[in-house]
Amino acid sequence: MSTFLTLYRQRLRRDRWQLAIWVITIGLLALLSVTTILKTYGDEASRAEVLRLATATPAILMLRGLVRGASEGAFTFFALFAFISLLAGFMSTFLAVRHSRAEEESGRAELVSATPAGRWTPLAATVFHGLVANVFIAVALFLGLTSGGLEPSGSLVAGAAAGSVGIAFLGIGLLSAEFMSTSRGANGIASALAALAYLLRGFGDATGQVSQDGLTITAAWPSWLSPIGWGQQTFAYTGNRLWPITLPLALGAACIAAVLVLMSRRDVGASVVAGRASRADARASLRGPFSLALRLQQGAIIGWCLGGLMTGLLAGALGSAVQHALNGAPSITSALRAMIQARGTSMTQLVISVLFEFAGVLAAACCLQAIIRLRQEETAGTAALVVAQPLSRVHLLASFLALGAVSVVLVMAFAAVGAWASLAASGDTSSAVTDVWQTAADQIPAALIYLALPAAAFVLWPGSTMPLGWGTLILGVMIGLYGGMIGLDKSVRDLSPFTHTPVPSPSGSDWTGGFWMLGIAGALTAVALIAMRRREIGDA
Repeated sequence: MSTFLTLYRQRLRRDRWQLAIWVITIGLLALLSVTTILKTYGDEASRAEVLRLATATPAILMLRGLVRGASEGAFTFFALFAFISLLAGFMSTFLAVRHSRAEEESGRAELVSATPAGRWTPLAATVFHGLVANVFIAVALFLGLTSGGLEPSGSLVAGAAAGSVGIAFLGIGLLSAEFMSTSRGANGIASALAALAYLLRGFGDATGQVSQDGLTITAAWPSWLSPIGWGQQTFAYTGNRLWPITLPLALGAACIAAVLVLMSRRDVGASVVAGRASRADARASLRGPFSLALRLQQGAIIGWCLGGLMTGLLAGALGSAVQHALNGAPSITSALRAMIQARGTSMTQLVISVLFEFAGVLAAACCLQAIIRLRQEETAGTAALVVAQPLSRVHLLASFLALGAVSVVLVMAFAAVGAWASLAASGDTSSAVTDVWQTAADQIPAALIYLALPAAAFVLWPGSTMPLGWGTLILGVMIGLYGGMIGLDKSVRDLSPFTHTPVPSPSGSDWTGGFWMLGIAGALTAVALIAMRRREIGDA
């Protein structure tokens, strides 16, 4: 027990700032959302009007959640829960991989297993650490909702549901760490599963059955494939059902049980999916810095491209389904039809543009990882060996920057191919192929900001590369895609690159914001390359 407590305290101390940021952010997000909703939609009639528009516009349901009534609590749960659960999922997967596969990859796990702690006590400490972290998330959400004026019983159910979803992804993260040989691979798989759960939940909500009054939706079957969808089935504030919470808890427990079985059958440092044996001599294609960068990042790029492909397939399939429903459903208001016609577009195009914003986030994360990988190579000492050859520091950085830019284009290209394939398979001709590719290209400028900014940080403030990169990306998503929901002023929302993404229109996309972002990305890239001439590899 003393060894267990020592390992738990070590994990708690190591994650104290990260965990505090996650918990405080979720609590404040809940409080600000409730305050804004009650201020903006103070009466039930106005909330009902918004919900009827949401049930008639599936693109809104993709971003928000399951509609279950117009009360203050139900409206807040609809607007907030899915995104909070996604944050809890990311926090849990990162925590699980950081204290499992990353420890084995660095060699620390083998040293710990040689002590009386053995192999099982560190796992128990990690599981307990993850459980406590998700309890903190549940409490923070409960306090944020109740402080905003919502009833305690529904707030308690909402907090418990979010915490249970986090526990499910804690198990998924630990299981991913058993399969992949690197922490990057495990994080990529676990994060992709969390994003897939969010998208499946959105697809199930958007294609669900709408009630006659337009204030209630019965989710379709895809939502039942997602732990986030299970959490929504608690119907907080309206039904306060507790049994759906057992589903994500059972999934987390099953994943942990599978981890125990796999750990008992493998050596420390091994994985279910073993890495390929290396060649004795490098191929001729690896003689350049760009090819080296590609070799180091090819697994991550493939993973993000597959995520873009899945997003595109989902966008096309959902767009076609919604367009079909719009053509035949009498519940769709004439006002919504007039709005779509005024924009000179189709519902399919609207849905694709919304989901391609998520593909843009995936592209931004992909190029961000290229710069983070360069920083990891530097801290490991291997980058110094590379520049000891006839290769300049600037050339090395430029190679990783070029790889990041190429990866952005690849992720969006895969998303466009997926959307085109879905539309072609369904026979939907309401959105032209050129429109799909244009929508994909519109996401590139914002993604490139998250390549240039971390590159400048890598050169000027190396230690901040990873926290600044991921922190600005998460913040940009929150204030850009969800800032309106929590009542942020437009001047604050304008700080996010995703706010300035070119928007498709009948006359073509307005690229004013896109050109500005390309200019900013170019300026930051130039600063990084110039400053790199005066910076030594290995500087802290």
